Amino acid sequence: MGTLTLAVYEELQDREIETYLSQNGNYWLDFDVWHFQDKDLKENGIYVTRIKSGVFLDFSTFTDERLKNQAKYYCLYSLKEEKFSATYAYSRVKKRMKLLGEKFPYSGFEEADATWRYPDHCFSAEDARLWTAVVGGLIRFYKDFFDERDELDKDVWKALNIRGIKISAAAKRQKSSMSFEEIPEYYKASVKHYMKMLIYRRSWSFCTELLVYLRYFYKSFYGHGYTDGFQEKLSRKNIEEYLGWVAEDYGHKNATFRSKAVSCIRNYLDFIQLAEYEVAPEKDMTRLIFDDDIPRRERQGDTFEKVKYIPEPVRDALDTAIDDIEPAEMKPIYILLRETGWRGTDILNLRYDQCLDYIWNGKEEEYVPYLCDEITKTGIPLHKIPVRQEVAEMVSALVAEAKARSTDDNNPDKYLFNTYEGKHKGLPYSKPAFVSAVQALIEKKEIRAGDGNIYHFKTHALRHTRALEYTEQGMPIGIIQQILGHCSLQMTLHYAKVSEDMLYKKWSETERLNLFKPDVAPPVPECQGKEEVRYEYIRKNLDAVKVPFGMCFKPTKIACKDQMQMCLECPSFCSTKDDLPEYESEIKRVEGHIKIGEKLDRADWVEKNKQYLENLNRMKDRILHEGVVHKNGKLREE
Repeated sequence: MGTLTLAVYEELQDREIETYLSQNGNYWLDFDVWHFQDKDLKENGIYVTRIKSGVFLDFSTFTDERLKNQAKYYCLYSLKEEKFSATYAYSRVKKRMKLLGEKFPYSGFEEADATWRYPDHCFSAEDARLWTAVVGGLIRFYKDFFDERDELDKDVWKALNIRGIKISAAAKRQKSSMSFEEIPEYYKASVKHYMKMLIYRRSWSFCTELLVYLRYFYKSFYGHGYTDGFQEKLSRKNIEEYLGWVAEDYGHKNATFRSKAVSCIRNYLDFIQLAEYEVAPEKDMTRLIFDDDIPRRERQGDTFEKVKYIPEPVRDALDTAIDDIEPAEMKPIYILLRETGWRGTDILNLRYDQCLDYIWNGKEEEYVPYLCDEITKTGIPLHKIPVRQEVAEMVSALVAEAKARSTDDNNPDKYLFNTYEGKHKGLPYSKPAFVSAVQALIEKKEIRAGDGNIYHFKTHALRHTRALEYTEQGMPIGIIQQILGHCSLQMTLHYAKVSEDMLYKKWSETERLNLFKPDVAPPVPECQGKEEVRYEYIRKNLDAVKVPFGMCFKPTKIACKDQMQMCLECPSFCSTKDDLPEYESEIKRVEGHIKIGEKLDRADWVEKNKQYLENLNRMKDRILHEGVVHKNGKLREE
């Protein structure tokens, strides 16, 4: 399309508008006044409650045919796609359309400036606001409609129009976009170029959040009197001013917001400096923003307070009552959230063609079911975790149903929990709808929190709760991190604590200490020999690292000169009888290497291995004779 002239492109777009309006036997084209009682409105699902007859929308004041069709197309498209309601069109849009037909000075809405206004003196303040909303929205709609540029060259990027990006099902449903309109024109190209680089590497949600801080950065400087070119001349003094604005403007936010307002900007400026953008700061970034400038994020204790776990009585009541949830389609979503601990968007993002896999387990000697998904937030392309057989059977039944109902038209992305008709056709169920269904169940069953009030449900609380259960059941933190799909162990630690009940239970199971027997004499330590006592002292009181064939007692401040060689001759090396099995195993391995070398006539190989074997045998003999071999043991002890 980019190779076409603008005139030809506009002609094609005008033809598309006429084709769209030709539906219902040319009703929308032939009639300039649309009435409530007309069957064509009702057939398209357009009706206003409590109003049975009268004028719905009036385009008769338009004298220019092209402008009239554009106004009709905008209204019909917005109504059918539920951009605004029929009630809003009747009460708000109708009046503005009549005025537009009388006063609009252009031959097409794409020619107008998005800030075009009808004379202010003709309106009340409320009327002026509605005029801006309706007319501004209409002009922006056609600015985009007639824009033949690639999506990433525009000032507003719509996620659904960019192929290959990491976007969650929820963002698709919301038809998410990111706008560069508030970025100053002077710096807009560099910001868009930076975001083009990120958009395919990081998730859509990450990029939209980053853009918030970039807009804030430029708005802050321009709002305080700075002009084009300030970024290239940035000084330490300017950065200190910015830090002050962040502290003031984000004072009501938590520490994470303040931290990102600085760290995101540093990453951006650092990148454009390394990439040698023309608008990059001239002064080195290490002299502009220091590590200490970045506000610390929330303390771990503060984060723990924000993590919300579902109380055990509420959790048990919900699990018992889940069969009664309405609509019934929400039940498997709840089960999968409880089973996995994944985010709500991750479950809604499941695809029926790849969500279930069976992997052979050598220990169980059977195929074990795994739930598979793409985690868009953390960029994990294929995340797999085991699930129980009954859960796998439920998913398998859902997969079979989705395959039977899905077509390229109603489910092109092959969602497991798909909407097959209506405005959101081809998109998964919405998370707010799931939350609403669970909350309705809670109210119906009168499930109450500890304060006696009806419990207020949040989807993410299921994730927090599952992490708590994993922890209390003794699962290692690294495994919990992998199951939850966290990028860092620190994030998992935010969730994974133990309840007070479990804390008491585990504590009570520990061995009772024998501290309250004042008349009992202290036990006399057994001594098996001078060297053994010295070794125990060294092992417990000096820094030591386990290495092959023994322990290394090299002080941490001293560099290891033998780290690329064997430790057997090192004065910091210590071996005991506990290490003998390791020596014996290594001796057999080296003897095998020598035999192979002799067969291959590799004299150099054989010679080196024989030297190594000699050292091993010598150390083994010393251990058998002395018990502990540690050249500097006594010196270190002293």
